Amino acid sequence: MALPRLLQLLPRALRPQARPGCGRALHRAASALVPAAPDFNSFVARTNTCGELRSAHVGQEVTLYGWIQYQRQDLFLVLRDFQGLTQIIIPQDEKMPTGDIEVKVETAEILNSCKKLPFEIKDFIKKSEALRMQYRYLDLRSFQLQYNLRLRSQVVMKMREYLCNLHGFVDVETPTLFKRTPGGAKEFLVPSREAGKFYTLPQSPQQFKQLLMVGGLDRYFQVARCYRDEGSRPDRQPEFTQVDIEMSFVDQAGIQKLIEGLLQYSWPEERGSITTPFPSMTYEAALADYGTDKPDTRFGMKIVDISDFLRRSDIPFVQNALSYPHGTVKAICIPQGARYFKNKDLESLKVSAKSQFNQEIVEIICRPDGSLKSLLTKFLGEEQQSELIQVLNMQEDDVVLLAAGEHKQVCSALGSLRLESADLLEAAGLVLRDPRTFHFLWVVDFPLFLPKEENPTELESAHHPFTAPHPSDTSLLYSDPTKVRSQHYDLVLNGNEVGGGSIRIHSAEQQRFVLEKVLKEDSEVLSHLLEALEFGAPPHGGVALGLDRLISLIVDAPSIRDVIAFPKSFRGRDLMGNAPDFVTPEELEPYHIQVSWPLAEKEAKKN
Repeated sequence: MALPRLLQLLPRALRPQARPGCGRALHRAASALVPAAPDFNSFVARTNTCGELRSAHVGQEVTLYGWIQYQRQDLFLVLRDFQGLTQIIIPQDEKMPTGDIEVKVETAEILNSCKKLPFEIKDFIKKSEALRMQYRYLDLRSFQLQYNLRLRSQVVMKMREYLCNLHGFVDVETPTLFKRTPGGAKEFLVPSREAGKFYTLPQSPQQFKQLLMVGGLDRYFQVARCYRDEGSRPDRQPEFTQVDIEMSFVDQAGIQKLIEGLLQYSWPEERGSITTPFPSMTYEAALADYGTDKPDTRFGMKIVDISDFLRRSDIPFVQNALSYPHGTVKAICIPQGARYFKNKDLESLKVSAKSQFNQEIVEIICRPDGSLKSLLTKFLGEEQQSELIQVLNMQEDDVVLLAAGEHKQVCSALGSLRLESADLLEAAGLVLRDPRTFHFLWVVDFPLFLPKEENPTELESAHHPFTAPHPSDTSLLYSDPTKVRSQHYDLVLNGNEVGGGSIRIHSAEQQRFVLEKVLKEDSEVLSHLLEALEFGAPPHGGVALGLDRLISLIVDAPSIRDVIAFPKSFRGRDLMGNAPDFVTPEELEPYHIQVSWPLAEKEAKKN
């Protein structure tokens, strides 16, 4: 077990010593994490960090502070801080990539002792995530989290430089206590001392940044805290951070060019370079080719429409599907699937499509002799089977997954199976998605409204109710809103949405129509915004980048929790501080709130 006692090594006591045979890989240098210029020793008593001493320092007197990482034979200490490791000898003659030095101690002082750690501070030691969360302040000592958080700081600083210093943006803080807004994600309620009245924590600064445009700020940005009462997923937290941006007198192309320049300017050098402009794809094309509005374009296996080919067949379920207005038959071809997949893998894919999308899947396997193995072959002659192989571009050992039904459902099911198949292929040793490559993509021309899942006869905003219609579709807003495209754009990186925004409605009349007539919302809740739009609001638009998700992709972290200093657990809890927590009835009294306990908890409290 490491002994991470705090140690102060005093001035005039430490003289770096040159030593042969150095260079053992006991230390991961952190110099790549920070620019060359920063002085980490300003304003503090140390002269050097534990990661920077080299042979050039031999003969100098130094002062080091850190934790004791190892202690051996009462002769050697390995001292650790955020930047690296240095070996200390007490004092006999006898290394690591801190270079050609070790520090010979004349005086040392233990600043604080440590009880036995719940886990060792080594990246190769496996720890449960719950344990890491409970002792997050210890987990933060690991090299990986130090790297992640310092890289995050670098990226944010470069973003600030780009926006403020190069392009005249103004950093404005907006309130985190506001009021309920219609639609969108669930919001956290905050009680007030006025009976029956609550604040909410904003899910984004959307209304405030639009009001800043009305106020003439022209170019706003903020590294903003946002809140959604939706629990946690690997790529989502109840509280998260956005790089929030808004501009006046801008169009969609202007916003996209700004973000491309911002990311190129702030991109970490050690992650290579990114090329701009980013490619663009319509929502309809993304759904048709990849089955999702956030396609991972690092690998192929696109969805292929074979409706026209099979329309001539006598396959009953195919003909039934094609008889409906939006009926289709589509497929994906999994290269070498028969070689890498087991029967249980194919079954799990079919079960997944059935359980998630209520979609039946038929597989087609290309045997080594070029013949097909499938339930469909009894309905297809040899010539038709050869044509099908050509249409699907099948090779030996390829597996095709075929689905027939309503267009969107079929596309969504095959898009999900495409990703699951990629996971299975990579688990079997075939590399499809290189984590060192970064494929950015703009997805554009989303529908402005979508049918509500719980009531398809009613509409909800596909993005949010402040998104402007596509200029070519404005007239449809008043005649057939279901056909209106929006000026909404999403930024996708390696199959993950890392940003989204839109050009906003700047007409009070049009905004009121969308709220009241299309979405059937009470516009009184947004009376402040509607009134502001009546005072000469400029055309404006913006975007928000999900900072946590972006950084997690840059460092190839499995979860955004690995790039947040103090994240919440999968269930949205703070396991370190045990939040949320109970409060007493007396503490609730000023807020005019009483807790109604479930019966089981009442009984448990009695006992």
